[in-house]
Amino acid sequence: MSEQPRARTAEGLVEGRRHGDRTVFRGIPYAQPPVGPLRFQAPVPMDGWSGTRQAVEFGPVVPQAGPTAESSAGDDWLTLNVSTPAIGAAGLPVLVWIHGGAYIAGASSDPMYDPAGLTSAGLVVVSINYRMAAEGFVQLDGAPANRGFLDQIAALEWVRRNIAAFGGDPDRVTVAGQSAGAGSIAALLAMRQARGLFHRAIAHSVPGLLATPALAKDVAAALADRVGAAPDAEALSRIDPRRLADELTALGAELPGRRRSWGRLSQIGVAVCPVLDGVVLTETPWRALAGGRAEGIELIVGHTRDEFRLFSVMMGRLGTFTEDDARLALDLFAPEGDGADAYRAAYPHATPEELVEAVYSDALFRMPSLRLAQANQAAGGTSFLFELQLTAPAAGGILGACHSLDVPLAFGTLDSPSGRQLFGDQPGPEIVAVSRELQQGWARFTTSGDPGWPAYEPEPGRQLTRVVDIASVTSPYPEARSREIWAGHDPAPLDLADPAAAADAAVATAAGIG
Repeated sequence: MSEQPRARTAEGLVEGRRHGDRTVFRGIPYAQPPVGPLRFQAPVPMDGWSGTRQAVEFGPVVPQAGPTAESSAGDDWLTLNVSTPAIGAAGLPVLVWIHGGAYIAGASSDPMYDPAGLTSAGLVVVSINYRMAAEGFVQLDGAPANRGFLDQIAALEWVRRNIAAFGGDPDRVTVAGQSAGAGSIAALLAMRQARGLFHRAIAHSVPGLLATPALAKDVAAALADRVGAAPDAEALSRIDPRRLADELTALGAELPGRRRSWGRLSQIGVAVCPVLDGVVLTETPWRALAGGRAEGIELIVGHTRDEFRLFSVMMGRLGTFTEDDARLALDLFAPEGDGADAYRAAYPHATPEELVEAVYSDALFRMPSLRLAQANQAAGGTSFLFELQLTAPAAGGILGACHSLDVPLAFGTLDSPSGRQLFGDQPGPEIVAVSRELQQGWARFTTSGDPGWPAYEPEPGRQLTRVVDIASVTSPYPEARSREIWAGHDPAPLDLADPAAAADAAVATAAGIG
């Protein structure tokens, strides 16, 4: 008889492995492989199996796009992993991790997401793979939009059906994510199909990236044209998924040249993002919550201080931004109306570099995160706000408190490849202490709904934020100037800047002259 740990799911028996004081199951399918006739369609429930399915290896990832794209063999893209402190336990709190990656890349197998520390704190941790890039978020005729979100819902339905077999409580589920993962959680809050599947949420660095149908349609047409196909599910199903992902990467590299037609999308480095399609996602989460059309919940939400710094370093632009760059950032990303003037007035002594960083940090992550905290509170939820101000010590500190710095801290994976890039090979005890604070905050919140600091309230004097640093404090929201600039302005959907220019570009491309 096998001595390896087993769990019986609704679909069949799975066998995992013991890793120290925890039990781990990897690569469990929660839906059928979305290929062949199922490609570009909503996820289809997994058929049951007889015998015992080995669950010891991570599942493959969908073909990805962008500079950080990963690749793997196989098309069983819809799998999840479970790490549990006790396979025979009952009623343990559950945390479901949705990875980031700009909606075009990422994988649950990233060592930065190793759940060992969180499992040791008493949580059953589930991490999922879902469709991204062209397979998950390009809008196509004959296919549902936002297929990546539908995958996430299917994974949460699997958790509801099966997590008790791993010691978890299906009525104590917290979803957590960073960047695109946090944007996914914000969207799930506004989606009727997701209601009742989770009870708390943790959202780090919520992006304000949602496209209008018109823009999403134009992007799909441009991508399809690159492979000589119509922008519909039937035609693109005949194109190899890896080729389509590569063409999406190439299209992303061409974005700056499409500013006249695609506006703000041309400046963010990725060509696809979720779309307000009117079916899967009917309105932005900020409007849905603030308007009472979505229910507030217990929510940790926050951001890093220097969100944009990572991208300026990756682009090789740190220290090179000019007044023209600042003017472009203000024109495209400041709130409509007097937003550009408001930034100039609020930051009168800022250099062009500082203005660029403030505007992009605000528009892409900081203000969407703050506005989600506010909207959730308005919808009857409880929001716990934070800002990470710890400076990454690697590379002489040039990254500041950058985007993604919080992830290895919260998971306690300072020794992962990404953790080492940010914190060095031997992070000091003060870094370890910050990591412990964030990880314990997640564990407390997932268990009880209280991360250990006061909730954010809208009244003056009660807009409290946990400022996480070497010496963390609870204080008024530190980005008050930006908050005032964005007061009354939710993140606006990305749209065509000039529909006529988009039409001209489409005609030129079709004629072979674009």
